[in-house]
Formats: sequence, C-alpha cells, structure tokens
Amino acid sequence: MNKRIGLIAGSGSFPIIFSKKAAERGFRVYAVGYHDNTDPVLPEYVESIEMIHIGQIKRLISFFKKNRISEAVMIGAIKKPGAILDIRPDLKAISLIASMRHITHDDGILRAFAKALEDEGIIIRSSTFLLPELLAEKGCWTKRKPAKNEKPDISLGWKMAKGIGRLDIGQCVVVSNGSVMAVEAIDGTDSTIRRGGKLCKGDAVVTKVCKPIQDFRFDVPAVGAQTIRTMHESGASVLVIEAGRSLVFEKEEMISLANQWGITIMAMEKEA
Repeated sequence: MNKRIGLIAGSGSFPIIFSKKAAERGFRVYAVGYHDNTDPVLPEYVESIEMIHIGQIKRLISFFKKNRISEAVMIGAIKKPGAILDIRPDLKAISLIASMRHITHDDGILRAFAKALEDEGIIIRSSTFLLPELLAEKGCWTKRKPAKNEKPDISLGWKMAKGIGRLDIGQCVVVSNGSVMAVEAIDGTDSTIRRGGKLCKGDAVVTKVCKPIQDFRFDVPAVGAQTIRTMHESGASVLVIEAGRSLVFEKEEMISLANQWGITIMAMEKEA
C-alpha cells in the first residue's frame, strides 16, 4: 500500500514540485491549501485537497485525520491577509493565539502551529526530506566570477544577512559599494532586490542565507529563475546563497539566464 503524506501548501511552485516527487517515491499526497495563496493547479498533482482560510486549524486537522495522515510538510509562503475577511479563526486557532501572546516572530508562530499539530498526532517533517537534490551545491556556478571590487560586498552581505536572520527579520540583503541598500522584510525577496536596485547604479550583490537558527521544517531560503530575472531588471550582478542550506528551483535555467546577462551565482558554506 502506498505511503501517505500531508501537505500544507502555501504559494509558489514548491508544493507542486514536492507533490510530483512524492508521487514518484510512492507517496499519496493529501493537501491543505489556502484561498488566494495556493496555486490553483495543485489539485492535479495530489490525491485530495481541502481549501481553507487562514485560521481554520480544526478543519485542517480534521482533513488530515480523516485521511489517516500522521506526517506532513509545510511548504510555500502564506501572504499576510489583506482584509479581515481573509481570516476565519476557529476555536482551535483562538486557543493557539492566546497561548502565543508573547510570540511575535514568524518562526515562533510557525513552531507553535507545528506543536499544535504534533499534539494531535501529526508530525511536521522537514520540507526538504524528499528533495535533497534541490539543496544548493557549493561553488561558483556561472562563467562570470566575482570581480575584485565585489568581494568586500559579498563579505558584508553575508554578515548583514546573518544579522537580520538572527533577529528573525528576513533572509536577504542587497549591498553595493560597502553600503546596505535593502533589507528583506514582509515584502519578500523580489521586492527587496527591486528596492535595492533603485538605490544603486548596477553592481549590487544580493545575499540570501539561512537564519543562524534555521528550522528546516519551514521557511527554508529558496531561489529560482525568477530571482535572476529580477536581478537583471534591477541591475544586480552577484547572487550569493548558502550551500547545503538553500533550495534551488530551475537551476539550469537560472545558470543559463545568469550567463546570458553576466550575473554571478555563488553558493558558499561560510563568509568569504
């Protein structure tokens, strides 16, 4: 009999990539998606899906229990609600919120949510447990290597990205000529790159790394072809990610685009 895995699916392509790989490896995927977040084509790749609003935790748990799910993954970002009608907290959610009155950081909230599921017998696993091949390999992947004047910015970007990660602010910074141009906040990586690009005239270094205490069950830093497109549009010349601790989607396309536009992609294990 096929194994079963639960999927709590946010936005982006990662839930679909995960679902395809899980099916290849003999898993039947039972997904919970969020309205206005989850890709509408995801149902084509899973055994069954339940669409819910943010806050409907009891409904999520009931769906997993009905389908005998004891292990699940949390994949993809959830956009902050734009209107009060997007949030429909049930009694389970209200109880969870009350227990986290002193928790404000996203990681703390996600850990509390995972603990609530585990208390119901649903273990949350690392989002990468079926896809280790998506983790970034160490090295410079592109024809273009970092220029001499970019190396100090690479070092500074790494330090700053680790610093904001330690504070649970974000994972990405944009640096140019020794100055921090943009820091990732609620707007996400692409918007951070665009903000940074507006403040410098090319030669920006984009660094995206894990938080110093990264919980690999959720929010693993990820890059893809769109990251390179945004860098090209914004005049950024170097992308630095963390080897073995960052997810890479569409790697071949990323490298092809970077080589076409003269962008460097580097995966490092520690500060340069």
